[in-house]
Amino acid sequence: MSDAGGVPEVDVAALAEARANGAAVVDVRQPDEYEAGHVPGAVLLPLDQLPGRTDEVPRGQDLYVICQMGGRSAKAVAFLAGAGIPATNVAGGTKAWIEAGRPVVEGPDPE
Repeated sequence: MSDAGGVPEVDVAALAEARANGAAVVDVRQPDEYEAGHVPGAVLLPLDQLPGRTDEVPRGQDLYVICQMGGRSAKAVAFLAGAGIPATNVAGGTKAWIEAGRPVVEGPDPE
């Protein structure tokens, strides 16, 4: 794990391992981006809605935040840290996840 831009960060290989161990994933992209393809099990909480929806952020397990390339998710991780919710940014985002040949789910549902 690295600390890029002041937030903890991992690559998609580390995310895949964390998911296998029960980690939660929050996707902060917009609904159309999410529906086009997302990490299996990722919960959609768009970045612009996150401040009003922190009660929906998964708790009780390691939390990873992903977007398309890593910028929005880094902002979300910084916001969550300020709210006392520990989270880790996924470097390279969903783009890197797909390029690595990882599984993707299309549509509005997490699974």
